[in-house]
Amino acid sequence: MVSELKRIIDQISRDRGFDKQLLVEAIEEAVQSAARKKLGSRRDIEVRYNDEYGEVEVFQFRSVVEVAEDEQTEISYEEAISLDPDVQMGDELGEKMQNITDLGRIAAQSAKQVIIHKMKDAEREVIYDMFKDRQGEVVSGIVQRFERGNMIINLGRTDAILPKDQQIPKRSFKQGDRIRAYLTEVRQTARDSQLVLSRTNDEFLAKLFQMEVPEISEGIVRIMGVSREPGFRAKIAVSSSESDVDPVGACVGMKGSRVQNVVQELQGERIDIVTWSPDPAKYVYNALAPAHVSMVRVDEDNNSMLVVVPNDQLSLAIGRQGQNVRLASRLLGWRIDVKSEQRWNNLQDAGYQTILALDGVDESLADQLFGKGVRSVADLAQKSVEDLLVIRSLGNESAAALIEAAKVAAAAMPELSESDQEAEEETSVEEEVASEVVGTLDEDVTDEEREEAREAEESGDAEGGDEVSEEKPEA
Repeated sequence: MVSELKRIIDQISRDRGFDKQLLVEAIEEAVQSAARKKLGSRRDIEVRYNDEYGEVEVFQFRSVVEVAEDEQTEISYEEAISLDPDVQMGDELGEKMQNITDLGRIAAQSAKQVIIHKMKDAEREVIYDMFKDRQGEVVSGIVQRFERGNMIINLGRTDAILPKDQQIPKRSFKQGDRIRAYLTEVRQTARDSQLVLSRTNDEFLAKLFQMEVPEISEGIVRIMGVSREPGFRAKIAVSSSESDVDPVGACVGMKGSRVQNVVQELQGERIDIVTWSPDPAKYVYNALAPAHVSMVRVDEDNNSMLVVVPNDQLSLAIGRQGQNVRLASRLLGWRIDVKSEQRWNNLQDAGYQTILALDGVDESLADQLFGKGVRSVADLAQKSVEDLLVIRSLGNESAAALIEAAKVAAAAMPELSESDQEAEEETSVEEEVASEVVGTLDEDVTDEEREEAREAEESGDAEGGDEVSEEKPEA
């Protein structure tokens, strides 16, 4: 007949999935600890589990002496003879305790705690062995409960934790919902949870595409880079090892079915799929899509790029709160500086550079000054405070300080060289010739038309507009 203890040991080891010997050793250690607390810590006690009878046997060993002075470590020769007739003086005699239930309630409670602790250690080791090779994979589970913002996911054999900072913001799950997440860490020893999940990791997006796109799992299409702002937008760069396979089309799928499955799993996160290129200039051109790029300058020494885009594409290239260019920069691993064509042309102007060199003047302020007709520090030095107050970012004090700094810079500028003077004279001659031509054309213009043009020009100057439209008068 199978004893109750043996049946419990077999059932627990089978349900929890660990070796029965681990549970037996835990029981033996627990009973030994309880026996020492009850009988004395100096006793030499040995505990063995008898698998045949399904019971725990406790033995105490004492030295055989003529007269026993210490009951815990010694036994008299006369008493030893009654237990074993063949015993000799100085032998270590083992004596079996008849009933371990005599250990008492406190000792039994202590044994229970030891067994529970050992079982938890054994189960933790089983979980570690089960999931250590699955680190870096996507696992599926059910939302069990919430603890201080953290999500506890039931994976079947054990629970995993999805920390609050690894959850996609503004996306909610309810208890009982099925969820998929990326297994980032498997801890061998942990007080709370051994398995740590993430839904914000860049690799989570890559694994989802690998599950949806057969060409990726087959190695035809490769994921070269991923950058995410979880819950809002992501970029993924792909390449193909075969010329007849479009990597972007493979990831998008028929009518967008494949990428839509990934978007639904990420609860609406916008995904840009771009083509990878070994050429950094071509790569950044693709990465900044949907914006168009006019020019790219690559600085390999500083690992940075200057990207020039059309004026109407600047906001699209930068994205909302810099999101598009930030994701492109992470995707490439380069620092990207985006400028409009207008600002790039301004930067090539020598007069613009003199304005930009003033303290407290950034490119934005320099652009505004340049747009108001201030072409150099010399022009700025001649302006009044009232002239500069049309710029919203300037007040009375800042405008006065800026004009004063421009006067100092203009005074420190070197005089024109002979070549510069010759160039200026040539420019003056060209302006005189142009004036003569315009004057010749004006001869055919009536006095009334000339007066109307003068009034239109004066009204335009009064408004301070940047754009002036000219209409050729009819002859």
